[in-house]
Amino acid sequence: MDEAKRRQILEVAAGILERDGAKALSTRSVAAAAGIRAASLYQLFGDKDGLLAALAIHAFDLYLAEKHDLAQTDDPVGDLRRGWDVHVDFGLRHPAFYLLMYGTDRPGRRPPAADEARDLLLRFFDRVAAAGRLRVPSAVAAQLTLAAVTGVTLSLVGAPAESRDPEISVRMRDTLIDSLTTGPPPAADPGLASRALALDAALTTADEVALRPTETALLRDWLHRLAR
Repeated sequence: MDEAKRRQILEVAAGILERDGAKALSTRSVAAAAGIRAASLYQLFGDKDGLLAALAIHAFDLYLAEKHDLAQTDDPVGDLRRGWDVHVDFGLRHPAFYLLMYGTDRPGRRPPAADEARDLLLRFFDRVAAAGRLRVPSAVAAQLTLAAVTGVTLSLVGAPAESRDPEISVRMRDTLIDSLTTGPPPAADPGLASRALALDAALTTADEVALRPTETALLRDWLHRLAR
């Protein structure tokens, strides 16, 4: 079965998922809606879990396409806020997809595409750090932000549409981001901590570093100590 047919089946399955929810999704219902034999679907995706895993990857592809379309500006903190809003908006427009992406029925189970989404968020924070505006290491900031934004989005998805308060997302976004970042750097010295984090971010993105791996690791450890 060619890739075009596989994609068509995923789109049919996505339509059932978003229209009727996960309970209505079965290999039989998808095969019937796609006009193929159930055996062909089993050959391609295996059981329902395999189909759901493929749908989760499809959902992340859609999500990442929207995030990659987000144009960068010269204000990395502002870009971070807009990235948060895109994340929440995607979850509210595609609640069934979002539950598949960030909900889980088994601890430790997450689609591989989730790693790409996390790495994209980390790159947002690397830009903030490179501008000298980050209070904590990028990895810590990204972990805190992902926990907060998924929690907010799942909370809003689970609430009746008429009782959702968009201000909750805005307040959580601003409270968290303001705690992780500083204002635009003044003309004066921004301080040792910000300089240390900026250098750490530069080491992360550099193509080549004139240090041995152990020396680079030691330098980064020192930089994280200076940033405390």
